[in-house]
Amino acid sequence: METMSHQMMGYDRTITMFSPDGRLLQVEYAKKTVRQGSTAIGVACKEGVVLVTDKRIIDGLVVPESVEKIFKVDEHIAATASGIVSDARILIERAQLVAQQHRVTYDTPIDVLSIVKDICNVKQAFTQSGGVRPFGVSILIAGVDKNGPKLFETDPTGIYFQYKATAVGEGEAEVEEVLKKEYKEDMTLEQAMNMAVKALMKFIGKEELNENRLDIAYIKAKDKVFTKLNKEEIKKIIAKFKK
Repeated sequence: METMSHQMMGYDRTITMFSPDGRLLQVEYAKKTVRQGSTAIGVACKEGVVLVTDKRIIDGLVVPESVEKIFKVDEHIAATASGIVSDARILIERAQLVAQQHRVTYDTPIDVLSIVKDICNVKQAFTQSGGVRPFGVSILIAGVDKNGPKLFETDPTGIYFQYKATAVGEGEAEVEEVLKKEYKEDMTLEQAMNMAVKALMKFIGKEELNENRLDIAYIKAKDKVFTKLNKEEIKKIIAKFKK
């Protein structure tokens, strides 16, 4: 048993080496980092896409407005993340640049899947190169393009999946339980937003959830414009569930 333990320690010290049972242990550790991150939720419906995320501010002296958890990639694409937020910022800033270059080159907005694939290509490259570590972050990418509303989840391995609704982070299990039970494809943006906040409240608790702790944004299928809710709008949504 002790011999096996020493072997496993050797295999998890480099990203490029498979363990005897075919695992990349550093990548698995990166996934565990994501599960410890603050919860992020995405919902796609006929009217557009919604992102709701927990800022998880634990220091009362932090200015809530300075904590950004939902990022605008382009007018029609947004992203949020769970895990190491600084890792997410680097990937999302790259995505913003790719989206801008596409607009300048082709004079058209980039499709959501192209952004997803570019982020995943970078993530995958960091699972097979010596001297680096995997990105310890899962990113939810939401947007509306010519094919309609889209929601994707990317994980540290560089793989991606398209979802109708999904969650990443520490509250993933509790949140997805609500999403699976209440999600309907014909729901409105408002209903999708309410469902996501309700799901997050189930994990965080009514007393802990307030307008300073949440970030909420949406993109309507009709105008394809990224819109972020202000504190008063978030407060009204939360109030519905605190009565």
